[in-house]
Parts: sequence; structure tokens; C-alpha cells
Amino acid sequence: MPETPIVTISTIGQHEGQTVTLRGWLYNIRSSGKLLFPTFRDGTGTIQGIVPRAAVPEQVFETLKNLQLESSLTVTGQVRADSRAPSGYELDVHNIDVISPVSPDDPYPITLKEHGVDFLMEHRHLWLRSPRQSAILRVRATIMRAASEFFDTHGFIRTDPPILTPNACEGTSELFEMDYFDDDKAYLTQSGQLYIEATALALGKVYSFGPTFRAEKSKTRRHLTEFWMIEPEVAHLELSGLMDLAEAFLTHIVTRVLEHHRADLKVIGRDVEKLEAVLAPTANEISNQESVILSEGAAEVEEPAVASPNKFPRLSYDQAHAMLEKAYAEGKLENPHRYGDDFGSPDETYISSQFSKPVMVHRYPAAIKAFYMQPDPADPTKALCVDVLAPEGYGEIIGGSQRVDSYDLLKQRIEDHNLPLAAFQWYLDLRKYGSVPHSGFGMGIERAVAWICGLDHVRETIPFARTLNRIYP
Repeated sequence: MPETPIVTISTIGQHEGQTVTLRGWLYNIRSSGKLLFPTFRDGTGTIQGIVPRAAVPEQVFETLKNLQLESSLTVTGQVRADSRAPSGYELDVHNIDVISPVSPDDPYPITLKEHGVDFLMEHRHLWLRSPRQSAILRVRATIMRAASEFFDTHGFIRTDPPILTPNACEGTSELFEMDYFDDDKAYLTQSGQLYIEATALALGKVYSFGPTFRAEKSKTRRHLTEFWMIEPEVAHLELSGLMDLAEAFLTHIVTRVLEHHRADLKVIGRDVEKLEAVLAPTANEISNQESVILSEGAAEVEEPAVASPNKFPRLSYDQAHAMLEKAYAEGKLENPHRYGDDFGSPDETYISSQFSKPVMVHRYPAAIKAFYMQPDPADPTKALCVDVLAPEGYGEIIGGSQRVDSYDLLKQRIEDHNLPLAAFQWYLDLRKYGSVPHSGFGMGIERAVAWICGLDHVRETIPFARTLNRIYP
């Protein structure tokens, strides 16, 4: 007899009517008299098996009936289409081979009953096996792959910056400090931006992709102390072109997720129509905000980094503030927004909840932004910067700006912010030797995963979350 093909659950539909072998784990099992209904998982999905006592050897039936959850096994059976099954297929089991049985004296701790968040996070190494958590990680992997793919196919060169940096350029309150050689101090990076500005002026269009660290003592649902950041930087790019780049980038990522993960999004419980709305060719919109006018920002004079779909609404800081003022006056916001302040999470949540697509808020007051952001020539009190807020109230997922390209202005800004000038001498050199307008942004992968998957908290967006109160497992 020829050996049966070894297949995965995700591709099992290609083998309808055939006898196949799966390698996986027992996720769940139900019994109904002389019928067993085991559910198997293999990392690519789950499938229900059907095991009539009369159709298999007695040993197979009894072994499976008494097998503990998460025991590893191989299963041989015939693939059968069934429209009632979540995956559209079921497996008529012929035989099983147990690889590693779980002891009944020490059963698998995570069951289908409700568990508290603390319990699940304490058992994160096992919680990852649940269908929903596995689906989130598969979507995450595609988001990361699509992010790199976008830049790789648009002429960007990946140039990864150091994770260890020699100084706390903007203060130590949000940096992890560590001992370095010869009693020196080093810090875990918050961002690779300053370093990839150097590589952008060497190579033109670059990006970095790696882990970053923030020591801020935040307990919000949007913050992790360790996360992954992708950061492009482009020479000869100004703010409007940067917004085009961010729009095309997000459009590509959402497109790839919808192409490959509709089944996973269903498992997660995501409303796919809301993601489809991001790609829909609708007119610019602001729900119930007739007094606010969409702004494209300054006229684009540079060569665009990529062609832009031009679908995402764009608001100036002043327009966004007016939106918040109106919402507060109508009782839709608990607290007023004070002009000149940054937007807090409730503000971002409200603004982004008014749109079906990501909204770009640009030209914040320069006084509340970083020293390296270029002032707006039309109003030097504003910075040429942009935050991209995800719809449905998810808030900021991208932050970027056009960078100061004048040596004298950058030096003055460093001094105005009371930063150590010597630590930035190499950064000033970039403005001394052939400076050009250049721009870039950063996107935290975990916030993008939270938005695209429709998650309440970023702790589910990464295999092992590091938060203010958690570093185990």
C-alpha cells in the first residue's frame, strides 16, 4: 500500500476524498455514545475528526477517548467536505499514532472555560496554542513580511541601526540603561531614526526593522516596553511625499492580510468589512464634521517615493483641535483639549473613530515635538510632522516628520532642548556635508497588529509581551 501524503490543515481542502496524514495535537474532544468528535490542530489551523466506534479498531477508539488534551499525535483519515464545519472540511479518522501523551495526573492547564488575563499571561507559552492566539501570530508574521516587502520592492535598502546607543539623547527617563565596558554606560535603543538618517544620505532610500525599547512606566493598552519598529528614511522627500509613502505602505499591508488571512481574521473575530473599507475607493470623508476641511498640506515639490492611492483623509493639528472642541461642546468628550498640547489617548481615539480609514494629522506645534523636526516655512511655530491614526479608535500607529536639514538650525534646536552637543556632533555632520531635505516615519508592528486584528490590548500582538509588570515567561 502506498504511504498516505502528509498534509497540513490549511491545505487539507486540496485533498478532498483522499486519505491523508496530519501531524499535530489533540485540541479538544467530545463524545456522543459510540461517536468521538476530536478536534486536531497543527499550527496552521484546526479540523474536527469523526470517529465511529464501529469504523476503527477498538484500540484506536479507546486510546483516543482517553487521550489528554495537547497530547501530540499523527492522524490518518479521509478528507470529507462539510459545509457545517468551520473550515469546510472534516476528517474521517482511520488511525492515530500517539507521539507524546499528556499525563492525566498533570493535565493541560488551559481549558475551554474562561480564564483570567493574569492566568493566561502567566501561561503565555501554552496560551499561544489556542486557535485565536495562533491566528494573531500568523497575521503578525504576514504584516511583518508585507512591511519589508513593500520597501524591498520600492527601491529601499535595509540598513539596521545599533540596538546599543552611547548616550541618552532625549533624557534617560524612557531608556533602559546598562553597564558597558570600562565603566561606560549604554542604552537600549528607542528608535533607529538618527542612524538611518545617516544611511539615507548614503543610499537615498533606506529602512530599518528591529526591536526597540521604551522604559516609560505606562500601563495603557497601547504600550509595551519591548516592541518591533519599522522605520523608512528618504533623501529629497518632504512632508506631503512622506504622507503619500505612509498611505501606500499601510494600504499594501492591509491588502496582503486580506489576501491571505480571511480565515484567521474570522477565528480572531475581526469584522473584515472594516478592513475592506480602508481599501475602498471612496471620497474623502469626515463624519459629521462639515466645518472641518480636509487638507493635503503643502504642495509637493519633490519626487514622490512611491505612487500614492490618495484616499486617506488629512487634517492639520488646528483642524483636529477644532474637531475635539466641537465634540467636547456636544458632550462627546469628557475633557476638553487645550490648544498647544499633544493629543492624549482619548483625543486620538475620538479623532480616529470618526473615520473608516486611517487619518493623517499633520503640522503639530513645534514646541511639543522633537528637536529634529523641520519647522513649517509658512508658520515656523508648527513642525512638518505627521501622526497616522488608525480608524475605529485605535489611535496612533505611525509617527514621522521632515527632518531639520540646516546645520545652524539643528545646532540651535539641540541647544534649546538642553541636549549634550558633543553627543550629536556626528548627527550635525550630516548637515555639514551635503545636507538635503529628508523625511521618515516609524511604525510599531504591535500597534498595527492590534488595529488590523481588532484587539483590545497589545499584549496579544507579540509572542511574549514585556510590560511594566511582566517579564515572565
